[in-house]
Amino acid sequence: MNYQDTIDYLFQKLPIYQISGKSAYKEDIGNIIEACNILGNPNLNFKSIHVAGTNGKGSCSHMMSSILQEAEYKVGLYTSPHLKDFRERIKINGKMIPEENIINFVSVNKEEFEKINMSFFEMTVAMAFQYFSDEKVDIAIIECGLGGRLDSTNIINPEISVITNIGLDHTNLLGNTLERIAIEKAGIIKKETPVVIGRKQDEILKVFEEKVDKENSKIFYSENYNFSSDLKGNYQKENINTTVTTLKHLRNFTINEENIINGLSKVIKNTSFLGRWQTISKNPLVICDTAHNEDGLKKVLNQISEINYNKLHFVIGLVKEKNIYNILTLLPKDAIYYFCEANIPRAMDKFDLQKKSSEFNLNGEVYSSVEEALNQAKNTAEENDLIYVGGSTFVVAEII
Repeated sequence: MNYQDTIDYLFQKLPIYQISGKSAYKEDIGNIIEACNILGNPNLNFKSIHVAGTNGKGSCSHMMSSILQEAEYKVGLYTSPHLKDFRERIKINGKMIPEENIINFVSVNKEEFEKINMSFFEMTVAMAFQYFSDEKVDIAIIECGLGGRLDSTNIINPEISVITNIGLDHTNLLGNTLERIAIEKAGIIKKETPVVIGRKQDEILKVFEEKVDKENSKIFYSENYNFSSDLKGNYQKENINTTVTTLKHLRNFTINEENIINGLSKVIKNTSFLGRWQTISKNPLVICDTAHNEDGLKKVLNQISEINYNKLHFVIGLVKEKNIYNILTLLPKDAIYYFCEANIPRAMDKFDLQKKSSEFNLNGEVYSSVEEALNQAKNTAEENDLIYVGGSTFVVAEII
């Protein structure tokens, strides 16, 4: 198979949660254990930091990678989903995994992995672990895909674990209360392995503290630091604090303040991280963000409220399983809405989104694609207006 054949196989033959939703989610980690056994357990061959949480996982993971790169370590980075290129998921020192490595990995393991019905995510995790092992990284930052306890990444033995925060997301899979979701996320806390909690939420502290006691590990809460980043969203302050706190407690790695300052100021350069409060163009100002749940959207809307603009134009698309009414309650009624849907099966029907939005006095027209919606917003907006694009990672992916 060539590279395109390989990518087509991954996306078309294997169940993928980002596209299909719940039907692709597996409630056990047996497959990834068996796959890693087939590969010779590459997950045991590198040091790692494991990152879970509702929001901020990607930002914290990329910030940590950038800082460790500035400290001259060879850093693996596994994140999901990707925005434009599958290879964004697997990087070393900011460089995407080569196409040849993907072709070879799938070609060599395809037959054995099909016997155990590997999912897209399981295959990708196994590929990342093999790549990081083969390339002998000094450390890898591994982001959980969904939840924690049953996530395929949860077979590593990290140096330290991170839980950024807990919010209501993926409630159809993880539970519909903060406590239930926290229990799933706390599943990444390992025996005698420290964990950093990014946001101290009183109503769920007991969940983490009980798990830490059970595993005889230590818990650290994020501290406040006066650092800034090239990632400009106001919400990044919390992620900066979580990142720096984690690296302060990372054992056997030498990281100084200069590394932290330089790493935080060059996250985009060092890791090619995209889609977080990203300015697409000016005059009119167009900003996109991948915030896609209540907690994330609240922070984005607070930042929008700090901008001086005449009119707000909101290009929006959601996915089906979101608690849409909770999200629509948050959105500003004085904005002009451009309803669309990303080109994936999980996307909420744009006409259904328009209808439900009208119940909250959120009014606008429906467009055939994200691109058409954005183009219409640009044609309608005047110089001092603001255009925001979001609601779903996949909406943002189509305009970057």
